[in-house]
Amino acid sequence: MKLSIIIVNYNVTELLKNCLLSIQKYIEDVEYEVIVIDNASTDASWGDLIPEFPKFNFISSKTNGGFAKANNTAIETAQGEYLLILNPDTEFEGFYMKDVLHFADSRKNFGCLGVRMHDAKGEFLPESKRSVPDMFNSFEKLFTNFKKNNSKSYYRNDIEENEIAEVDVITGAFLLIKKEVYEKVGSLDEAYFMYGEDIDLCYTLLKNGYKNYYYGKASILHHKGESTVKNEVYLERFYGAMQIFINKYYKESKPLQYSFLKAGLKLRHKIERIKLK
Repeated sequence: MKLSIIIVNYNVTELLKNCLLSIQKYIEDVEYEVIVIDNASTDASWGDLIPEFPKFNFISSKTNGGFAKANNTAIETAQGEYLLILNPDTEFEGFYMKDVLHFADSRKNFGCLGVRMHDAKGEFLPESKRSVPDMFNSFEKLFTNFKKNNSKSYYRNDIEENEIAEVDVITGAFLLIKKEVYEKVGSLDEAYFMYGEDIDLCYTLLKNGYKNYYYGKASILHHKGESTVKNEVYLERFYGAMQIFINKYYKESKPLQYSFLKAGLKLRHKIERIKLK
């Protein structure tokens, strides 16, 4: 088995269906499996997809332990050489998976790979290629809007959308990694409930000598935001995830950056909470 596609579902049946249809349509000449794990959805309609996709594997989780935990649970059953962690609100757009895997096979010390993402309006999503958060680029991310300049900062705007290049961080919406490497570096950290676990994994790969890639020749549609309710819970999880990251990597080794980032996260979280009211 060359590829195991891992999808965590939570109350997005229609988006999941479109995602699965796109996999069926566009992945060819690759021996693959699909493992869908439902993360204790309150909407049981996802079960209707099981007879529609008899060749895919469906798992039901009794509790929602978060994105990282669900992926790790599903990956325990995966048979593929490569894992593709894929969001249910994404859709393939071309017959490129064989080429992507060939690229990964050809790279020494291959860590992980992400592709070019755009939203339903066709707008490029800058989180497709990013840097590891630090004191300077985090200020840009939290308090400015430099998404469209040509800087090498949080968003790697110095890399063209259609390029192939080494980057620090790609998104967990489409993350390709060898299973043996995933297990070797410790998998997704389950301390993160949602958000931040992809940054953590990419950073861990870099620290272990692996190389991460942005593969701009392939693209996916990402219905960004349509599966996420922006409320107090979302804010707590998002900014909480960033706090976990800086506690883990900066608190002891980079105290100045830690203090700056902690203050910045706290301020930005407060601003976002005010906007909700």
